[in-house]
Amino acid sequence: MLKGSYVALITPMLASGEIDFASLERLVRFHLEAGTDGLVVLGTTAEAATLEQDEQIAIVKAVCQQVAGAIPVIVGNGANSTKAAVDKTRLLANLPVDGFLTVTPYYNKPMQKGMKLHFQAIAAATDKPILLYNVPGRTAVDLLPETVAELAKVPNIVGIKEATGSLERLQDLKDCCPADFALFSGDDGSSAEFLLAGGHGVISVTANVAPAQIAAVVQAAAVQNADRCRSLDAQLQPLHQELFVEANPIPVKWALAHMGLITSDFVRLPLTTLEPIHQAGIEQALEHASIDF
Repeated sequence: MLKGSYVALITPMLASGEIDFASLERLVRFHLEAGTDGLVVLGTTAEAATLEQDEQIAIVKAVCQQVAGAIPVIVGNGANSTKAAVDKTRLLANLPVDGFLTVTPYYNKPMQKGMKLHFQAIAAATDKPILLYNVPGRTAVDLLPETVAELAKVPNIVGIKEATGSLERLQDLKDCCPADFALFSGDDGSSAEFLLAGGHGVISVTANVAPAQIAAVVQAAAVQNADRCRSLDAQLQPLHQELFVEANPIPVKWALAHMGLITSDFVRLPLTTLEPIHQAGIEQALEHASIDF
């Protein structure tokens, strides 16, 4: 089972807009040293929607080469066209990735039947493990637990990143899915309670800047040390809030640049760089979490 502390990795870019591979290498090393259990690349936080196909392939190749099997590399393969998602899956499956994170088809607003057929088609295109990704706030559709339960019958659909922030939703998933179906939180603010209520891991935006701290929260929850888990999470709560004061990944890229881990906080249009009014709040949240910069 996939489990533990995974980071929804950003894609560092130069001020010119090109991919900053030197910073990418620095970030991957940062996570390997900090105890991150796995990397998720080409997801929402990676600005995958604005990355060209050749850029996506180059990023995945660079990360996989550096990681060299030390921790899993999960790759975003979603699209709002089933054919496009299948084609992307087949292309990326040729690389040494450990699995895929597949977002619900956005904008089209399909019914539950359409989403089930969409995910089944993608799963049939690869033998690698697939994590479903439900994030209604981004996609305008909600993959319901009963649909997830049907998809859990597909051998290589092994879990879900659930980003509703609802603990009731977690319980519904636990009730209807197999015990070995991996349940990941995709909502940093509620992730500690998600873990203590029986979740298996997190795919975290905050882990970009606080990987060791997020890993410690996950480890405390895994042994049901609720007091330690909540105490560690309390230090991170301001950061969980401030990193979403503008659309992700605008704030977290600013924070990483402020920490000196990337050379620029450049984001591709239609996103724009962080408004100055929000910078002090992020600085204070980093200080509250005892993060050096």
